[in-house]
Amino acid sequence: MKLYYITGGERSGKSRYAQELALSLSPTPWYLATSRIWDADHQKRIDRHVADRPAPWNSMEEEKELASVIKENSVTVIDCVTLWLTNYYVDTKNDLKKSLALAKSEFDKLITINATLIIISNEIGMGVHATTQIGRKFTELQGWMNQYIAQHAHKAILMVSGLPMILKDEE
Repeated sequence: MKLYYITGGERSGKSRYAQELALSLSPTPWYLATSRIWDADHQKRIDRHVADRPAPWNSMEEEKELASVIKENSVTVIDCVTLWLTNYYVDTKNDLKKSLALAKSEFDKLITINATLIIISNEIGMGVHATTQIGRKFTELQGWMNQYIAQHAHKAILMVSGLPMILKDEE
């Protein structure tokens, strides 16, 4: 099992970096999308990401039970933690503790699979302070889960303005 964790702000180059890394590790990587389609703008964003991944990419979608679809011995990009957590958060009616417990439990299953995982996340806590309690609780959820994933990562990368900054490297 090998785990790469790539984080950063919106439009920081996370997806591009993750895709290039995956292609350097496998001629036929997998891409796991965790997003629900929330509105037309979100659909356009998803369509753009799909267009950016022509062959040799294999694609799959799963909203919460990520370990159930990861292939043994694969190189898989998981995009992204923020949308994955949103699915738990919405389904638990914004219950921070329950969402975190469910996400950690699922992540613990992921790291038992013999595969190379490249997990993309967002550093939403570096942005504007959320104005709603729901938003502030989600920012906490994201931060705690990011820390949990980073602790288990073999390599952690922070993307800033399209440039990778290595935070951790146990390769």
